[in-house]
Amino acid sequence: MRYLSQLILILLLPVQLWAQSPHGDNFNVKCEVCHSPEGWNLIEHPKFDHDTTSFALTGTHKSVACRQCHVSLVFSQAPANCNACHNDIHENTVGPDCDQCHNTTTWAVTDIMEIHLRSRFPLTGAHTMADCYDCHKSISLMRFDPIGVECYDCHKEDFMAAKNPDHIASGFSTECTDCHFINAVNWASEGFNHDFFPLTEGHAISDCAACHQNGVFTGLSPECYSCHAQDYNNATDPNHVTAGFSQQCQDCHTTHPGWSPATFNHDDFYPLTGAHADIANDCLKCHANGYSNTPTDCYGCHKTDYDNTTDPNHLAANFPTTCDDCHTNVAWKPATFDHDGQYFPIYSGTHAQAWTSCSDCHTNASNYADFSCIDCHTHDKTTTDEHHTNVNNYVYNSVNCYECHPNGRAED
Repeated sequence: MRYLSQLILILLLPVQLWAQSPHGDNFNVKCEVCHSPEGWNLIEHPKFDHDTTSFALTGTHKSVACRQCHVSLVFSQAPANCNACHNDIHENTVGPDCDQCHNTTTWAVTDIMEIHLRSRFPLTGAHTMADCYDCHKSISLMRFDPIGVECYDCHKEDFMAAKNPDHIASGFSTECTDCHFINAVNWASEGFNHDFFPLTEGHAISDCAACHQNGVFTGLSPECYSCHAQDYNNATDPNHVTAGFSQQCQDCHTTHPGWSPATFNHDDFYPLTGAHADIANDCLKCHANGYSNTPTDCYGCHKTDYDNTTDPNHLAANFPTTCDDCHTNVAWKPATFDHDGQYFPIYSGTHAQAWTSCSDCHTNASNYADFSCIDCHTHDKTTTDEHHTNVNNYVYNSVNCYECHPNGRAED
């Protein structure tokens, strides 16, 4: 009986030992990795590889005693987050993730610039040399209380104290970057951001008072004329006022000093082509009485040419004053007169090749409105009268001939 009891104990011993494992049901590491075969005493240097877990031991964690983290023998219950083991001396002002700034080797922060690059406010320009205390006023308490990232949040005193120019009196915007570059090493360094009105060429002046007189920096118009009205009014070559020139100076001028060279796009008003291109630099040829209300029709400038023409006499012939009906802007001659389309077919039909000169029909050289049909045709009055016996309102004269035969055909 005694032997039977011993046998039962021997069979039950492994089951009892396994059921009593203090490391939890899912701990699959063999006992001999950490314990000696002589007893449950811990091996001085266990062979357990912590890298096989979800928390590799790096830096100072390698020298920490196991029980400092594993307060329970169920090792899987040990927390992996920093603040479970380390007190948050920043009082949750930077969040619970210590590894945002720290590493496992030291608490000292060695890459603050890189850390700031990942933040809402990268450190650039003069900010790279600023002391942490300048912005983080609660740092003496090891806290990093939230602060604004707008310039004015930190530089309100600078704004209030600025006198050259006086930012408050001038009503300047508190958006410092409207004028200052964040990369500048100080407020007055070169690179003042005047992009809202580019200071180029003639405007590249260092004296702000040249435009901002009496310390007034607000309400100035960006229009040229608002500053250059006196230049406009004093201009004499040409006289801008009498010419009624536009006050949009940029229509002709650039910001080049001295107003010249000016580029006037005449095509916007009247393209100077043909013979007109030859007088492009002699404005007075057309603008003898100023630049405003200059006509753009041919007759407006060439009335004298029209009136003095004798071959043929345009006035006597009552020619139209739309010169481009017959002429081009290259020269007066050769002229192309559409006699067929506008008056009477002499280049087509029965009258083609039936004349040699204008005087064949226009017997009065001083008046081309006069013409004769009868002088060319062999019909005498008696014969013609007989042919028109049944024609109402028939009269034997050239005007009546034309009224009934506008195309020169007998059947009309």
